[in-house]
Order: sequence, then C-alpha cells, then structure tokens
Amino acid sequence: MKKKHIFAILYALILTAFTVYVVLDTFVITRVYGEVSAITASSLTSSAEIDTETHTAAASSNESSTPAAASDSHKSSKGRPGSSHGPGSSSGGHRKSSVSETASEDSVAQNTEGYSESQTIGGSSSAYQAQSTDSASSQEASGGSTSADANAASQSAGTDASTSASTQTSTVSTATSYQDENITITLSEYTVSDTTVYVADIQLSTDDLLKTALAHNAYGRNVTQKTSEMAEENNAILAINGDYYGTQETGYVLRNGVLLRSTAEAGQEDLVIWGDGSFSIINESEVTAEELLAQGAVQILSFGPALVTDGEVAVSAGEEVGKAMASNPRTAIGIVEEGHYLFVVSDGRTEESEGLSLSELASFLKTLGAETAYNLDGGGSSTMYFNGEIVNNPTTTGNSVKERSVSDIVYIGY
Repeated sequence: MKKKHIFAILYALILTAFTVYVVLDTFVITRVYGEVSAITASSLTSSAEIDTETHTAAASSNESSTPAAASDSHKSSKGRPGSSHGPGSSSGGHRKSSVSETASEDSVAQNTEGYSESQTIGGSSSAYQAQSTDSASSQEASGGSTSADANAASQSAGTDASTSASTQTSTVSTATSYQDENITITLSEYTVSDTTVYVADIQLSTDDLLKTALAHNAYGRNVTQKTSEMAEENNAILAINGDYYGTQETGYVLRNGVLLRSTAEAGQEDLVIWGDGSFSIINESEVTAEELLAQGAVQILSFGPALVTDGEVAVSAGEEVGKAMASNPRTAIGIVEEGHYLFVVSDGRTEESEGLSLSELASFLKTLGAETAYNLDGGGSSTMYFNGEIVNNPTTTGNSVKERSVSDIVYIGY
C-alpha cells in the first residue's frame, strides 16, 4: 500500500475521533449546565420564598407593636415568661409565618412586662425602657426572631439596675448625717462656754421612730448596760442616754407604752412624750402615771428639770440638779415643732471642755429653736451614739474617756 493511502486513512481516523470527542464534550457540558441552571433556579425560588415569608413576619411584628396589639400579647403571654421562639426553632431553614408572629407577640409581651416591673420597683425605669425599645428594634430587623434568652437577660438587667438604683438612693449616710424616706439626721459640733457641744438635728415623718430601750431589754434597778451596746442591740441609728431610772426608787417610768413604775415623787418634773410625738412637762404631784397613760402618753422620762417651756428658758442662773457641780457633761432632748427634734450632749470635766451649767444648756437649746427641752442624766452618763460610733467623749472624772453603763436610752430607729 502506498504511503499516501496510509496517511489518508490515519487522517480520517483522527478526524473521526475528534468529531466523536467534540460531540461527547458538548453533550456533557450541556447536561452539566442544565443541572446548574436547575439548581440556580431552585435557589432563586427558595430565596424568593424566604424573602416573602420574612417580609410577612416583619409585617406581623410591626402590627403587634401597636399599643392594642402589645396589650393583647401582654394578656396572652402572662404566666409564660421566655416562651418566644428563638433562632433554631424553625425546621429545615424555613420559618412559618405563624411561628414568627408568635415570637413577635411573646417578645413584645416580655418587654411590656419588664417595663411594668421596672415602674413598680422604681429607680431607673427610663433606662430599662430604652433597653426594651432597642430590643424591639432588633427584633423587627431580624424578622421577629429575637431569642427569649436575650429578652430575659435584658429584662433581668433592667430590673437589677432599677433595684440597685433604688437601694442606693433610699439611704444616704455619712459620718455626720443620715437620710432615708422617713428620717433625716444632721450632726453638728459647737463650742459653748469653752465646752464642746454635739447637736443632732432630727426630722421624722412618723412619730413611732422616737423610741426608748432598757438595758438588756429588762426592767430592774441594778440592770445596766452601755449606751452604745443598747443602741446596737436595738438597731438604733442615733441614741443618747436616758434618765437612769435605776438609781431611783420613785418617779414614773413609762417606756414605749408600757407602765413600769407609777410611784410618784413630790415636786418631780417629768417629760411626757405623747403618741403624736409632742412633748409636755408635767409634775408628778399633779397627775398620776395611769392617767397619763390613759391620755395617750407613750414615754415618761423622770430626771429633769425642764430646760425650755413654750420657747423660753425655764431654769434660773444658779439652779442645779441636787448637789451637782455647776459645769458638767450634759444630755438633753428637745422639740422644735411637730416631727422636728434635738438631741444635745456636751463634754465636760476635761481640759478641753469645761462643761455647761443648766442655764447655759437651756439658753443654748433656746437658740436652736427648741419649744420644749428637758434635762436627762448627765455627768459620766452623757453619751451620744451615731451610726455605730460614739460621738462625744464620755468621762466621769476627766481621768479617762469611757462609757458608763446606764439603765436606758432614747433613740431613733426602726
């Protein structure tokens, strides 16, 4: 066979093989392209469905955000905290419109409940309202799929913040002041006749916050305890020593509405604190303890004398208690007007503080605005306690500064 015939046959075989390859390649490409197109079309269809459903859910969320819808969802979700559907609650990546609507209603209800709770507790309600608004906006942006856990966390954070703010603002206490919704106390220090005098200015919204307490919470002549110890046991904010009734066998003793001793002492001036918080000076020779109790007396303190009555000094220049020295540590209680009281304690018998006479103490109380003021046990008994600390310098002889144990206190507290 000639060479040119052989080349012709080879050429024909090569041409045939190439033609077969081209046909097969075209067929494969066409099929693959068709499948890709089908997949793309399917994806576009699914995407369109998802977009349509998401738009529907967002529309439902917007409808449920109206006041009426929020109110209805609040009622329907009551008792079901955390019932909204979060991410992953749908099946196969397709969210049903009803599921999204339920999530939106529950979420709005939770935000409404959280805001109402914040309003009830008080404090930073506006801060929590802002958190609720942000949560609702986030929910709308995500098609109503905000998680219940996130809502619960936001609600808890708002409540904690409100409670914390309420706690911080309800009581303000420093070394020289105390204030809450019922009690305001301000401590001041004065120098009177070369003597340091401590004044507690007290304002109360309710009369039952002015109280007395007995040593070891027991009545008895030889029952004594330090002022600070009695104050701590009775959760007192402020306290002063009382009349030291245990050193006497006579004189009325009425404490917190309980009559403990009704034996009168002729000529004895007492301070009566009535149920409405007002003060009176009485003479035991003129009225019985039982009569005072029946008339509404809550406390009777029997030491004296009266220092100020009707806004005027009630003692003479040389008047003293028994054989007491003219200059002493002193304790006194006074009232300016309804709900406004004074506790006054002075140092004395030391190089730093000489002490006050009764007339000096009375004159000082008048300058403070006292309408009625009464002298309590003084000398080594004189002690003022405030917020866990002894305010003055109690001393008996001036050789040492320490508290004396007494039989009772007058205090402010719950």
